[in-house]
Amino acid sequence: MVFKINLSEKNGKTFHLETESEELIGKKIGEKIQGKEINSDLSGYEFEIKGTSDKAGFPGKKDVHGPTLKKILLTKGPFLHKIPHKGFRRKKIVRGNEISSHIVQINLLVTKKGSKSLEEIFPDQCQPKESKKKAE
Repeated sequence: MVFKINLSEKNGKTFHLETESEELIGKKIGEKIQGKEINSDLSGYEFEIKGTSDKAGFPGKKDVHGPTLKKILLTKGPFLHKIPHKGFRRKKIVRGNEISSHIVQINLLVTKKGSKSLEEIFPDQCQPKESKKKAE
């Protein structure tokens, strides 16, 4: 199972990584994990799992236990964007807080930095984007 991992720093810079690490299965949103569990280059780093998304695009919710899909009733919060009137409620499908084989994307926040910076580990992602102007 390939996981697409987004490593975010507090300054807003995000680095992308793909891994097939089986050690992530069974971890929950909000847990802290060591960088060496993801990749050997990230030893010394510590990350916190901030969110997940499954193969159909359903987000993981910290309050829903287990790896299953559940339909929950929402009144407010980050999973419900538009509230047309007071007392509005809506049912939404969300994935549980546990990482399973159905999860595709994992969002991680750096809580402890290692000896090498992420710019040194991922130099290809630090390149400036090329301008897409056509030469006329």
